[in-house]
Amino acid sequence: SQFGEDGIIQYLIRKVPIENKIFVEFGVENYKESNTRFLLQNNNWAGLVMDSSPENIEEIKRDPIYWRHNLKAVCAFVDAENINSILLENGLSGDIGLLSIDIDGVDYWVWEAIECISPRIVICEYNSFFGPEAAVVVPYNRNFKILEAHYSSLYFGASIKALEILAKKKGYSLVASTLAGNDAFFVRNDVLGDIKPLTAKEAHVEAQFRISKNEKGEFTFLDGKEALKLVADMMVYDIEKGKLVKI
Repeated sequence: SQFGEDGIIQYLIRKVPIENKIFVEFGVENYKESNTRFLLQNNNWAGLVMDSSPENIEEIKRDPIYWRHNLKAVCAFVDAENINSILLENGLSGDIGLLSIDIDGVDYWVWEAIECISPRIVICEYNSFFGPEAAVVVPYNRNFKILEAHYSSLYFGASIKALEILAKKKGYSLVASTLAGNDAFFVRNDVLGDIKPLTAKEAHVEAQFRISKNEKGEFTFLDGKEALKLVADMMVYDIEKGKLVKI
């Protein structure tokens, strides 16, 4: 994994009873760095991974990991309209172990749309630059691409507060975040056990990575409020207010 997700996952699968050791992860690129690869290799789980690049999918299938383990790689540009049909077409429904969402865009809307599977653990990327208190998310666009939405690569996803609200609606509790401030972890309430739920404010971590870019596509390495100034005039949807607001 990229920022310590493997360690959090290993802790959670020891605490959460999991009968169907199956995962789903999308936005995996070539799967060299992902949230479920260690789960596949170390714990021998089975799973489905998806990416929108045919080249990435072919590279995954050429990797020895593909025949050594029960892994299926599918080329798909995931959106809220097609996610359930993709999962069902690949034989996935009902109770599974883990879902990991990282598509640098409409992650919130895709998770909201998922109905055919009920993962016990969910990992979803959040946008740390949106802070711990505002429940905001980029407006839904099924063709969302991060660099087309804004050159800075900072206009994407949802705040951790927005994901916490969505999680509660779907029957989950927020339980962890990476120290890098990129991924949030949720556990289904019926299998939460003695894991302590966290508030968005408790779980939020200010991003330690610096991904800001200029209009030429070059990294500028801004952090915190300086980075957020680049997208200050962009619109986001406030979940609590039910309307679009300026960042």
